[in-house]
Order: sequence, then C-alpha cells, then structure tokens
Amino acid sequence: MIDKLVANILEWAAGHADEGRYSPVAIVFHWVMAGLVVFQLALGWWMGRAPVGAGKVGAHDLHYAIGLVMLVLVVCRGGWRLLAPPVINDADKPGLESLFAHVGHYVFYICLFGLPLSGWAMLSATAREEQLLLAGITPWPLMPFQELTAERRWQIEAAAEWMHFGLVVSLLMLIPVHVAAALKHHFIDRDDVFHGMLPIVPQRPRRRTGWQRRYRAWEKQVGAQASRLWRSLRAASPARPRSP
Repeated sequence: MIDKLVANILEWAAGHADEGRYSPVAIVFHWVMAGLVVFQLALGWWMGRAPVGAGKVGAHDLHYAIGLVMLVLVVCRGGWRLLAPPVINDADKPGLESLFAHVGHYVFYICLFGLPLSGWAMLSATAREEQLLLAGITPWPLMPFQELTAERRWQIEAAAEWMHFGLVVSLLMLIPVHVAAALKHHFIDRDDVFHGMLPIVPQRPRRRTGWQRRYRAWEKQVGAQASRLWRSLRAASPARPRSP
C-alpha cells in the first residue's frame, strides 16, 4: 500500500514536471527554506550585536532550534529532489547561463546543509548540559564529542565556527545573484522559470521591448566570446600524456 502511495505521489509530481512546473511539494520546500534562511541570517546578525542577557540566550536557543529544523528540511528536500522527476524549463537551455544556474543550486545545497551541520558541531563540541530540541519540542542528540579532550573539542568548535562563517558569507553573496537571476527570467527573458516556482505571479508575455532585445543580443555576444575563449584556452593547454 505504501509503495502504491509513493508511486502515485511521484506520478503526480511527474505530471507537473512534464508541464515545466515545479510540484507544490517543491514549491513549499523552496519558500519555507527561503523564509527560514532570511530569518536565520537576520537573527544571527542581531545576536552578534545584542547585549549579553536573557534575550540573547533565548535568541541563541531559537537559532539552534530553527537550524535543526532546516537540517531536517534540507535532507527531506534533497530526498524529494532525488525521487521526483526534475523539472525541465527555460532555465535548462544549453549554455553558460544554465551551467552557472546548476552550479549555483549545488552551492545552495552545500550551504543549506553545511550551515546547520556546522552549528550542530559547534554546540556538540561545547560543554553543553542542556538538551538540544528540534523546533523547541523534540529532543535532539549531540554529536559524540563529549569523550574527547577539551583541546580536541576546542579545535572542532573553532573549525566548525570558521566553516559556519564561510558558508554564511557564501550564502550572502549567492542570494542576491539568485534573486537577480529570477528577476531576469521574469522581466527580461520572460520565460516560465519564475512563474514555475511562484505560480501566483502570472507569466509575462514573451513580447520584448527594444532594450530587452538589445540586452539579449549583448548577452548572446558575450556568451559566444566566452565560449571561444574557453575553446582557445583548452586548445592552448598541453595535452596530458596517456597512461600506458
């Protein structure tokens, strides 16, 4: 019975993918994660400037609880991405733009998985006596660092903190690029990408104004030059000797 239910769900998702639309499950994952990311970034910024006190301690606990929720969500989202058929839309057209888009998505997954994981490691490496709670409700175990020496736990905490900081910076650089790309798809390319992830926004007609046509021509010219440069660099690079 469960197998049949899963098969029906995946078939339902495939119907959306065939039409170039994301399934409601993928849309919910996307916007819930987006909202949590923005909230966590804002809360983290506030925590770094808040005075020491009960409010700051409560904010830290909330930050930890939401981080664990994000870890569960990103694992579930990754599982859904592997099971459900991928959406083929205008963002998948061959070219450098599509390549950059896919690389950006992989970097997003690394950040969204690595941030709560590094935060969990930081908490586990401290001499914490309070129980971790998922969403402030369900108990969550610590990583098995408690039997290590204090010096080793300090090293783990420092490494996790640097990892956390680096991923936050990466996310702060990636989010504006992602938003700009989505707006470009909607206002310049006028394709189905933005509408596919936010169906309440109507898809714009594909009629283009003069400046949009000039931008698209310039974009194609830059892409062609980049492709020629890449081919010339590959041709100029010395060939690797084949192993016998």
